[in-house]
Amino acid sequence: MTTNRPMRGMAVLAAGALVWGIGAAPASADTVRDGQWPLNNYHATKDVWPISQGEGVTVAVIDSGVAEHQDLSGQVLPGTDCSGEGLDYKTDKVGHGTAMASLIAGHGHGDQAGVMGLAPKAKILPVRIGTFDVDSGSMVSGNLAECLRYAVDHGARVVNMSISGSSAEAGVRDAVKYAVEKDVVVVASAGNTGGDHPVEYPSAFPGVVSVGAVDQQGNIWSKSNSGPEVTLAAPGVDIYSATAKSSSSYGKGNGTSGAAAYVSAIAALVRSKYPNLSAGQVINRMIKSAIAPPDKSPVPNSKYGYGIASAKGALAANPAVDNGPKENPLLTRVESQADPSGKPSSAASKPAPGNSTAPGDSSAAKEDGGIPVYVLAIVGVLALVVIGGVIVLVRRSRGNGSGGGGNGGGGGGFVPPTPPPYGPGAQQFPPQQQAPYAGQGQPQQSSYVGQGNGQPQQFGSSQPYQQYPPQQPPAGGSPYS
Repeated sequence: MTTNRPMRGMAVLAAGALVWGIGAAPASADTVRDGQWPLNNYHATKDVWPISQGEGVTVAVIDSGVAEHQDLSGQVLPGTDCSGEGLDYKTDKVGHGTAMASLIAGHGHGDQAGVMGLAPKAKILPVRIGTFDVDSGSMVSGNLAECLRYAVDHGARVVNMSISGSSAEAGVRDAVKYAVEKDVVVVASAGNTGGDHPVEYPSAFPGVVSVGAVDQQGNIWSKSNSGPEVTLAAPGVDIYSATAKSSSSYGKGNGTSGAAAYVSAIAALVRSKYPNLSAGQVINRMIKSAIAPPDKSPVPNSKYGYGIASAKGALAANPAVDNGPKENPLLTRVESQADPSGKPSSAASKPAPGNSTAPGDSSAAKEDGGIPVYVLAIVGVLALVVIGGVIVLVRRSRGNGSGGGGNGGGGGGFVPPTPPPYGPGAQQFPPQQQAPYAGQGQPQQSSYVGQGNGQPQQFGSSQPYQQYPPQQPPAGGSPYS
């Protein structure tokens, strides 16, 4: 679903109201806990929480707001509303932001009831970007660049953006670059328009951890966007969460939103356990410890990225996981989409220290000496044409001089191959080991929108959440451990 309503120059679509079951029948809190299969797949109780619960780490949730909820009491810091609507950050009209916060830092309540986040002792910084219209699925207003800068300047060490769109605004690009330079792990959802659609923004920006969604068996969700920008996959199908309908309401839904929230939680776990690691090293740990896809497809690939994010693996001590260099390993990534202005975003938009694009100026990307990129490109093309013409003339001249005909091979200029998004000259990681950290035990929209499948999920029936039979995991463990 698309809309013509602008959000500072960006159209917005399908929001959390269509994702996380707002208005669906209520589920009991203990049923919700029983249905949180990602915690089982991650062996959270045994393999994760004894090592880290996200203590001391602030995760910004740039979304529709974070409402008061029994499973988030004490976890939510004072935040802001940068939508321009003049509302409080606690005003979450659709529950999407509340849902994401609960997947990251929910602590449940009572005796094994309610939603537990994967990093239950992390703090949430709510940054309200705008209101999702329940009927049209559009966002009324918002400024993502302002939201992101606010999050960075107010202590967030991880930023979760379970929102996506097609616009590569220069102001947002510059804000992402600012966050990366300030040593923040930036995570975003890849998009929910299907595997034949490219990764959307802000997930496609260099430096951002782009996340696709998988089901309990580790299969990619059919509506998860794909492309060379995908970094990791994480649980995003049949996901229970808190909602904003009341302080005790819950929902269930599908989408790359939830997947991004789980990866943000893993980043918080790592930053808590290893506070001296840079954001780039945290990302490197998540990449190197990712679990191989169940279909045994080679990684990195356009669906899984480097594989399924592993909480236990990312927390493993050296030398099991090498921290790698401090630099963000995703800065050399090539964007597959073109900027809506018509300029290719793959080559012209790679951030580099000290080379900031001015906010609001989508044509400001320049290289050596301040010469615009397009001028360099035109000069390069003309040079190739001239060189190619000279080569043809020389070959013809030699052919005529020897009394023979042409060489039959033609002339023409050299066309350099397109640089790959991963591998030599870009991100360099050793081949992934299949499930090196699997544990033993029980068996996880145009611009800037909450991610979901467009249909609310009904839940709360008399039947408990049906657990799938345990998958035969690779290397003797769960695919998400």
